Amino acid sequence: MNGEAHITGPEAPSPITADLVLSVNGERYPITVDTRETLLDTLRERLGLTGAKKGCDHGQCGACTVLLDGRRVKSCLTLTVTLDGRRVVSVEGLADGDGLHPLQAAFIEHDAFQCGYCTPGQLCSAVGMLAEAAAGWPSAVTPETDAGVDLDEEEIRERMSGNLCRCGAYVNIVAAIGEVAR
Repeated sequence: MNGEAHITGPEAPSPITADLVLSVNGERYPITVDTRETLLDTLRERLGLTGAKKGCDHGQCGACTVLLDGRRVKSCLTLTVTLDGRRVVSVEGLADGDGLHPLQAAFIEHDAFQCGYCTPGQLCSAVGMLAEAAAGWPSAVTPETDAGVDLDEEEIRERMSGNLCRCGAYVNIVAAIGEVAR
């Protein structure tokens, strides 16, 4: 060992697993998961759905955003074991067959991506955000009126603030979302 200390200790415990049925993009997947496994890792490593990206792995960048029962979540912070019977939609499930989701088409039309790394999370977050606004959920910048939510640039920026873009394509992202919101 050339004078280096060799430290030994107890062996790592075997993982605890759970059987569940995961519903992703309309498909049912009976699966056995390690109870510590995140949804992001399940999607990417087990189901081959690599749209959601592992950016920060701390829930700060939004690159891993997916929809869970219609609401946006950071899949790097969501344990797969908690999702038995819940509906997950990743960016791969947004399109309707060969027809793009309106947000996907608007992102293309407005050049709302540059490197594309954040785009899947931006798209899923935008879908969830539009549903929240349609339901009348206020944000930190929503005026206190009974007129509903007006998705102007400030409102869209606030609602999308959990999704970062390293390339700085925010102007085009906001324009694409604004087009679909109208």
